[in-house]
Amino acid sequence: MFLELTPGNGLSYEYQAPADANGFTFVCFNPLTGDKAMWETGIGPHLVAQGHGLLTWNLRGQAGSPFSGEEIDQKNIVTDAVRLLEKTSPQKPLFVGLSVGGLYAAKVHLGKDGYPCCGFVLINTLREIGPRLSWINTALVRLAETGGLDLLRDVYLPLLLGEDWQAQNRKDFLKSGDYVPISQDDGALRLLKAGEKTAWDVNWADIAVPVLNVTGLQDQIFRNDGVIARLLTLFENVKAIEYAGAGHMIPAETPERFARDILHYVEGM
Repeated sequence: MFLELTPGNGLSYEYQAPADANGFTFVCFNPLTGDKAMWETGIGPHLVAQGHGLLTWNLRGQAGSPFSGEEIDQKNIVTDAVRLLEKTSPQKPLFVGLSVGGLYAAKVHLGKDGYPCCGFVLINTLREIGPRLSWINTALVRLAETGGLDLLRDVYLPLLLGEDWQAQNRKDFLKSGDYVPISQDDGALRLLKAGEKTAWDVNWADIAVPVLNVTGLQDQIFRNDGVIARLLTLFENVKAIEYAGAGHMIPAETPERFARDILHYVEGM
């Protein structure tokens, strides 16, 4: 499916409605890297099999979602999501956001034209951008400009993902050959630059709906236990779970367990 936003700009998306009036629609917000296939081939089938709906889409600059004529930034990422939600009108939406996707989901919900939802699942989202993370966000752009996404992944993924995933997928990385710089017009670079400039200014205390916060303990980039513990106290209604054997990309690293945990959580909502 495709939503045209303006000429040359649009979103590739998939929407499957719940099987009956009791089902939630899991609205999945991508991180800035990757695409919606992570949800569709990971947790999606498990959720749909239990009668729930699924809405996934690629941000402008990700696969099948063209961009033209304007910068990709947090404002249009959020506005695009609202337009897609207004078009699809998903039943009982429950926002699921990975990394910065969770921040964008919160901005969709809390903005002046905020879109209502039944709850949130935040996956490795909670953080504060200090000197270290600001440095890393800028370095990711420089890595891509120097050696493309291959160099970025070879450097970044061992710190981001859990060791089980690394052991299974190591063969696909650190290949022979030269690294090739990314084009300045590449959507992936535009999104990395959007991440560098994103403002982490959400007041989590303003979220009144239930929240499930999920943390991968092997995330060595974004996880700060003290920050997470303090931010969790701001929520009105929150449950927190941790994955000792996973890192940042939990939906891709342990999709079966993650789907079970989400389904168990919504049963109690």
